[in-house]
This record gives sequence, C-alpha cells and structure tokens, in this order.
Amino acid sequence: MNTPLCRLWPAVLLVLLVSCAERTETAGDAETPAASAPDAAAPAVAASRETMAAGALPNFSGLVDAYGPAVVNVSTVVRQRPVDRREPGLPPEDPFYEFFRRFGDPRAQLPPTRGEGSGFIISADGYILTNAHVVEDAREVTVRMTDRREHHAKVVGIDARTDVAVLKIDATKLPIVRIGDPQGLKAGDWVVAIGSPFGFENSVTAGIVSAIARSLGDTYTPFIQTDVAVNPGNSGGPLFNLQGEVIGINSQIYSRTGGYQGVSFAIPIDVAMNVKNQLVATGRVQRGRIGVVIQEVNQALADSFKLARPRGALVSQVENGGPADDAGLKPGDVILAVDGRDIERSSELPPVVAAVKPGKEATLTIWRDKSERRLRVKVGELEYEPAVAQRGTPNDPATGKLGLAVRPLSGEERERLETAGRLVVEEVDGPAAIAGVQPGDVIIAVNGARVGSMGEFRTAVSAAGKSVALLIQRDDAQIFIPVRVDS
Repeated sequence: MNTPLCRLWPAVLLVLLVSCAERTETAGDAETPAASAPDAAAPAVAASRETMAAGALPNFSGLVDAYGPAVVNVSTVVRQRPVDRREPGLPPEDPFYEFFRRFGDPRAQLPPTRGEGSGFIISADGYILTNAHVVEDAREVTVRMTDRREHHAKVVGIDARTDVAVLKIDATKLPIVRIGDPQGLKAGDWVVAIGSPFGFENSVTAGIVSAIARSLGDTYTPFIQTDVAVNPGNSGGPLFNLQGEVIGINSQIYSRTGGYQGVSFAIPIDVAMNVKNQLVATGRVQRGRIGVVIQEVNQALADSFKLARPRGALVSQVENGGPADDAGLKPGDVILAVDGRDIERSSELPPVVAAVKPGKEATLTIWRDKSERRLRVKVGELEYEPAVAQRGTPNDPATGKLGLAVRPLSGEERERLETAGRLVVEEVDGPAAIAGVQPGDVIIAVNGARVGSMGEFRTAVSAAGKSVALLIQRDDAQIFIPVRVDS
C-alpha cells in the first residue's frame, strides 16, 4: 500500500530531532581537538560552512543583467581551401587521370562553410575580443547583439600563439565589460561563463577555478583551468569572477567526445589585453626571448642540484650567441625568478619572458653551484609570424572591394624573395581573381603609390575609383594588373 509522503513527515522529524539531540550530547562530552592544535585552514573552512549553512550560494543574476548585453555572438563564413582539379585523387594509371591533371580548374572552390563562436565588447566604440580560431580564414564576420542587432565586423588582428583576435564594428555607445586582474585568482574561486554553446546565444554557466597557469603545449599562454561547462560555440566568450570582472577568455576544452567533460581552459585576460593593445597600435605582436631550452625540475633533479625542493626551470641548452649566452647563462642553471617574479614550473618561464619588451634588460635569479645568483640579460625578440598577427580579409572595406586577403612580409621573407614590397597576397576572390592576381604575389604599389603597410594599402584602395592598378612582383618580374571594381 502506498502512503503519501506528507504523512511520513511527523515520524521523520521526530527521528531526526532525537538523532540530533544524541549527537549534540555526545559532542559535548568529547574533547575538542582544535583547542590544542589549531588548524591554519580552520577560519576559511568555518566561513565556508557558515555560508553554506546560511544558504548563501552565489547568485549570478545581477552579474548577467549588468554585463550579459556586452557578450555577443560571432558568426563567420569561412572559405574552404581551393581544390586543385588537376589532382583529382585518381591513381596515375586511370585513363582520366591525365585529362583532369592537365585541364581541370585549379581555382575551383568548395562551397563556403559557416562557423559560430562568442565574443565580448571591451570599448564603447566597438572593439571586441574573441578567439583567433573563431575568425581564422573567415571571409565574412557578423556580430549579433543580445537585442538582435547585427553588425559586420572587421578583423583588426589575429594572434595564433595566444588564440586571441580583435574585431571592430562600426557602432558607438555600446555596452562593455569590466576588465579584471587574474593575478589574484585562486583554485576554488567561483567563475561564470557567458557564450553561445551550439548556437544557444547568451547561455550562462558557472563553476569554480580548478587550477591556474596550466600549460597545454602552447608555451605562451598560462591557461586558467575551470570546471565551467564550456562547449563548441563558447569559444571567445568571457569568463567572469564574482565581482563581475572578466578574468579570462574561454578558449579550449579537454574532451574525448567533442563536448564538455568537466575540464575547460581560459586565456588570462591580462595576456589577451596585452595582445589586443599591440594589434591595435602596431598591427603585430612583439614577444621577448632569451634563447634557452628548458625542462621541468623533478625531485631527482632537485636532489642532484641540491635544491631544497623541485622548482624553477632547468636550462638544458643555451643558444650560441643568443641573449642568454651573452649574459653568461649555462646548461645546468636553474632559473628561479625573472625580475622578482618566482618561476615554480618550467611552463611559467616562456610567457613571463615573452611579456618583456624586446631590448629591455631583465634580471634572472638562477641557482648555480648550490647557491642563488643574479644575471642581467638583454631580452631579444621572438621571430614574428605575420600570418597570424595581422591580415586583410575580403570583408575589410578595402580588401573586400578587390576580393583580396593580404598580410605583411617578414624581413626574412623579403630577403629570400629579393623584393622591395612589404605585402603578400594570401587569398584571391572576386575582381582580383578575375583580373589574374594570384596567391603569393607581392604588392608593391596601388595606382602608382607605393604601399608599405596594411594601413597604406587600405587607404590607397579606398581612395581609388573603379579601376585599381596593382604593381605586383611575381617570381622575378614586376607587372601591373588592372582590377575593375563595381564600386
């Protein structure tokens, strides 16, 4: 016979009251261990228990109301790589192999694909942060607000080493987020993510910080690990602390299924803002380097070097003639700190050194011959990767006019190509493709005016009329290519 649950409550309450009274009486008779041996963590644990007992779990609704409107959906149209019809995937002995190889269209394109991610507005005049992998290779980028307004976005710059990208939309008086300081973040802190998982815009998830300064193979980003539910589409969205400040950009998940499995990673916002400031100001990202190969210090190595415990970054190799070599660093030295900032694990050293402006001197605290020493090293510059730092895309006002995606050439590339040009074509579409411009062409001038930067190129193309004469270098020859445009 089934008994309604409500009829059981008097008996249940009586049992619970008797049980609690017995426990209280027993506890009162026992000696309290804390009185003789105080626990260092007791205040924090007690505060946590009091909070839980009072039922004061975090309420995120105020945070979402205040800063949710500054979180945007980022949708992209991505051009797939060209299919070379001259290599049809047939075996060489196939009778049609030679026909397709000789007469197929090498510029044939696969249909474009669409992608989605998240981002957040950091300035009222339209600057937005997102992940590099969200907008990489995108020919069109659209930003959708919480009120369903849509804006076409320009990709200001991309930095693949940190997976950070900067977008710009033409708007003013936009809602913005508050930027926080992730340096005070600790494992166990509550954090909140807002983004567009699987296209569900402005979804809110919460959890705690699982760890900080995680290395995922990318040695320039000390990731924040959380257990916040982050899924495809959350990429590029903000990670908030309880004060409503953005302390990270959700970037990656650890998953064997492609979906959330309890481990997600965010880029610290101070790293992202440093990249953003450089991309907006100069169009490229500078990073410091000292020219060493390092490894983790385990217990066995710590014992052999007479370190009190495993810490620091062990130098296993020094680049000949590099900054570290000039400063006197040797294999076997253990780097313990940079400019007073302690290095606990080897993965912490590269981002700390990368943050030092090239040309500046840094003080290294090292362990050598069973004692600490200090060395001054003049930090060099990590080789610049222009393809991931800044590029024009077909949705730019200027490059979209021609259908070009261009990027700056590095000094090494210019020397190898023996060219005076500073910009190279990466992708071609529309009017430029019809005119015969090809990927790999080096752009020297636009309508007779030499262009040495992305800004000069955009200005020159924008000022041109319906015909744009590009002076390009292809192999060892320079040729003019006239490009007719509709507007």
